[in-house]
Amino acid sequence: MRCTRTARALLVAAIIVVAAGCAKRVIPNTEVPDSAFNRKVIAFCERYRLAVEEKNVGTLLVLASPDYYEDGGTPTGDDDFDFDGLRDVLINRFAKIKTIRYDIKYRKVTPKGDLIHVDYTYSASFQVTVTGQDHWFRKVEDNRLVLAHIGEQFKILSGM
Repeated sequence: MRCTRTARALLVAAIIVVAAGCAKRVIPNTEVPDSAFNRKVIAFCERYRLAVEEKNVGTLLVLASPDYYEDGGTPTGDDDFDFDGLRDVLINRFAKIKTIRYDIKYRKVTPKGDLIHVDYTYSASFQVTVTGQDHWFRKVEDNRLVLAHIGEQFKILSGM
């Protein structure tokens, strides 16, 4: 009986070790498989995230492609804008916001030819002043950045 228990314990331990060795390695704090390419994509997206927190319109414009286009998701298209409109949209949005905390949980990086889809969930906490009083708001939502892969660099085509 003792030998059987020891054998079972060793078998369970061996299964755990093998399963742990087969586990897919991911970039820390993401669900994205760890690879040199994916790390480069996530590092680029972190530049975007930090620029949002800093309300840095200049950096966001540098990260955007000249072919940037945002479809507002409405049937009329009144809220769609391209690269030329991006600056105004960012300035107007940031002007209303006092402080931003922008966290991203990266879920998936999918190369599609020269495009890369970066699927993530963001949690945005922002402070706005309304009628002289500060108010905090929070929004949690899924989003996708579409990146153009140009040589060794990336540019955001949509999703800001």
